[in-house]
Amino acid sequence: MCNHKLQPDLVLGEPVLGITPEIIHRYRLRGLILDVDETLVPFREIETTSEVIAWFNTLREQVPIWLVSNNMNESRIRRIAESLKAPYIIAAGKPSRRKLRQAAEAMKLPVEQVAMVGDRLFTDVLAGNRLGMFTILVEPMVYPMGKPGKYLLRSVEVWISQVLGVSLHSAQ
Repeated sequence: MCNHKLQPDLVLGEPVLGITPEIIHRYRLRGLILDVDETLVPFREIETTSEVIAWFNTLREQVPIWLVSNNMNESRIRRIAESLKAPYIIAAGKPSRRKLRQAAEAMKLPVEQVAMVGDRLFTDVLAGNRLGMFTILVEPMVYPMGKPGKYLLRSVEVWISQVLGVSLHSAQ
């Protein structure tokens, strides 16, 4: 585990679709908690792509997966979760640990065997590290059809974390 609470255990260097069964096996993970916005779908999208659904189904054969989002739009997150046939939690308040702990308990797994996967350092990675989870930082899901995303907040997070000495180089 990392010493710095903003340091991900794994910097994937690509979107979430780069998480493979081999990565799950290599890091001895028994469960995954996934952020939703810009980790699985662009922020304003309400549909998951067929590529995300196929990837999700492949990983679900390996480990249980929960969606835990800070988003409070229950109907949107429910729709995404239903398309993936996944349990979900909204309004998580990450970096609070409470909802991550709730998801791990629902999987009946110790937090050390669960990975928190997300695109944000100050919410996803910080929450997972505070709880003692394995943390995976992914690149934000790009907006379809070339529409620009709003990654200013992430850019600021990356800059601050680097000033603090966090390494964000892909470790694969």
